Amino acid sequence: MSTLVLDQVSKHFGGVVAADKVSMQIPPGRITGLIGPNGAGKSTIVNLITGMMSLTAGTIRLGDRDLTTTSPHEISRAGLARTFQNIRLFKEAPAIDNVMGGFHRHEDSSLLASILALPSARAETRRIRARAAELLERFNMTRYASFPAGGLAYGHQRRVEFMRALASQPNVLLLDEPVAGMNDVEANEMGVIFKELAAEGMAVLLIEHNMRFVTRLCEHVYVLDGGRLISEGEPKKVIADPAVIAAYLGA
Repeated sequence: MSTLVLDQVSKHFGGVVAADKVSMQIPPGRITGLIGPNGAGKSTIVNLITGMMSLTAGTIRLGDRDLTTTSPHEISRAGLARTFQNIRLFKEAPAIDNVMGGFHRHEDSSLLASILALPSARAETRRIRARAAELLERFNMTRYASFPAGGLAYGHQRRVEFMRALASQPNVLLLDEPVAGMNDVEANEMGVIFKELAAEGMAVLLIEHNMRFVTRLCEHVYVLDGGRLISEGEPKKVIADPAVIAAYLGA
């Protein structure tokens, strides 16, 4: 497992600064928080990490590998996975099929073998379905395996998205407001799983507005405001920082 490192990362849209010289480290085995008021630039950072946006300046590395100019596809293959603020599922497809889609980077069968339904392709599909079923069980979603994803309750759709991200077996998991819209019970259940993932050695970046959730899960927190880092450190210390209070509540 390697540490994801952002070094002086910047993103400008003409005269608008979305991220300005942001430096962060997301190490394995830990949940790292990224917080800030609306419009602070949090999702921009995730989009830069995953290659959805190009950097204006700075570098992004995963261990010894430079990801600065790498395509989203290759970044995924390098071991990064993400969720989105707005759920993105194949709504008509069953939940288990959505989860199976996350295993694509580990598929060995050729397109031709899949089209012709050759024995090797069928065997691989059975293996992937079994692994998807294991994820459904871990997230307590087995009973919904055959339900169309778009017909599930909001919290359950979120779980399907988490499972799809985990199906790629990432080294780094980027969670963009994962418990938004969930009640406390649902959020706590997800928190337990996120802690388990970190304990297994995964590097987790948590972007979230739920401060109680962040304080409970994260060991280290970065705070963005206006695209700039204004504070970092242990969660309880950070949320007591006058600069952070002013960013959220106004000076």
